[in-house]
Amino acid sequence: MAKKVTSKTPLFGNRRSHALNATRHAQKPNLQKVTLSNGETVRMSAKEIRSLNKSTKK
Repeated sequence: MAKKVTSKTPLFGNRRSHALNATRHAQKPNLQKVTLSNGETVRMSAKEIRSLNKSTKK
């Protein structure tokens, strides 16, 4: 199992209908499996992967 290295958690909010009914729902972070250069597999958010790729291309 890949180790989770991000601190992102789901955001909770309400879906609102035209009748103003409120239904709870969660927006989950976009976690992806990534294999690092040392061979370790971790789960990171897509935004963190982009930042990592930008910093290593220099």
